[in-house]
Amino acid sequence: MVVIPVALAGRSYDVHVGQGLIERSSELAAAFLRKAVVPVVADKNARQHHGQRLEQALASAGHSATWFDVEPGEASKSWESLQSLTDWMLANGVERGDHVLALGGGVVGDLTGFACSILKRGCGFVQIPTTLLAQVDSSVGGKTAINTSAGKNLIGAFHQPALVLADTDALKTLPHREMLAGYAEVIKYGILGDADFFAWCEDHGASVVAGEDEALTEAVAQSVRAKARIVSEDERETTGTRALLNLGHTFGHALEAETGYSDNLLHGEAVALGMVLAARYSHRRGLMTASDADRITKAIAGSGLRSEISSLEMRCNGATLVDHMRHDKKMEAGTLPFILLRSIGAAFLDREVSLEDVSAFLDEQLTAS
Repeated sequence: MVVIPVALAGRSYDVHVGQGLIERSSELAAAFLRKAVVPVVADKNARQHHGQRLEQALASAGHSATWFDVEPGEASKSWESLQSLTDWMLANGVERGDHVLALGGGVVGDLTGFACSILKRGCGFVQIPTTLLAQVDSSVGGKTAINTSAGKNLIGAFHQPALVLADTDALKTLPHREMLAGYAEVIKYGILGDADFFAWCEDHGASVVAGEDEALTEAVAQSVRAKARIVSEDERETTGTRALLNLGHTFGHALEAETGYSDNLLHGEAVALGMVLAARYSHRRGLMTASDADRITKAIAGSGLRSEISSLEMRCNGATLVDHMRHDKKMEAGTLPFILLRSIGAAFLDREVSLEDVSAFLDEQLTAS
């Protein structure tokens, strides 16, 4: 097991990465389980696969679980789900000193974290992420949110977990497509800030996606270390450092919006496409070499992820995608910052991007073969 601290002023917490952590959850989270009945918010699929493991772990320490089931998919990050969850928490007597367990992927983590941030002005929660994407990204850093008709993650709060238990055994039940979607967030850390880790991903990406234990633990641990460093430097995204984690997301969120936040395009798949677009647009702007942009494209395509937005067969143009970007929560005074690249491992925040130029670039990409 690897333990990675997320160092924040007065609110530091640990991320545990390794096998068999759900079985050890009552031991590792003992300080946060103060009542006999523990509230657990769970993705329905995650509960089916791992609920019994968690219940047995809790029972071994004299606890039982009360469950709130969440339907899989982005549609559950809604006002209606938030209301149902907070009503359930209140009905179950959750107090400010209590901690709710979140068992599932990013949807459950985001929904539970946001509910806990507003319930009685804030109670605690413990993340038990069961997808690769959640283990390496959304479970760490305290960003919580729901979606609205205006866009993704526009209603939310910063609310850090008390503990994260990233049990790599949980990933053995994931469909291959979900592993690929999570891998996009793994390779992202190499592209944005660590050329050596990117090279490691080029060599070991297939082993990570295949779920090989050693490669998987290394990928999750390295990703969490990278995110912990960035979050420690810029928790609330005020200096621009944390914004680097949004590499691929401005393009990706537009693609998600155009495909209806549906299973037609998973979040990680959108981020992968977004990183290819960011690399190509960086080359278009004369910021990075064609060879680096091609290397990123090949690494993503070689993992099995899509690398061409033309493959989505969307009936739209660049202007339509840019219109989705205008609803991005980072939009300010009519401008939208983009995360671009000078080279592999050297991302930066560019506040001088012309959306008209982005629109023309996307028109080219939409028709590329």
